[in-house]
Amino acid sequence: MPQKIELKVSGIDVAIAYANESDQTVTQREIEAYIDRAHAQHPGQVLQSLDLDVDGEDVGITYGFEAVPFDRIRRITGYLVGTMDRWNDAKTAEESDRVKHGLAREDRALTCSNGC
Repeated sequence: MPQKIELKVSGIDVAIAYANESDQTVTQREIEAYIDRAHAQHPGQVLQSLDLDVDGEDVGITYGFEAVPFDRIRRITGYLVGTMDRWNDAKTAEESDRVKHGLAREDRALTCSNGC
């Protein structure tokens, strides 16, 4: 009968699912090695959970990371940017010289007055 164990290691939620009763138990040292692997492979991300699916000699690893905050991305002069603070003077001038198209909200309301 499959068994599932849930524990917390170094502040990270760890869930271990054993497919068979004969599967070897995952040790604390192995769990810490999987956590270290996550930090090495995904620097800068915060690990929240670790799911281990044990089936004989095989271990399936699923990492759960904290959501990355998302700022605004704009397309400006062919570049996808959040901010322009690292642009050089030429690129900043190019952005300020561009022609901005579109209508103000008030103007759009007037163009659709016939119920379109």
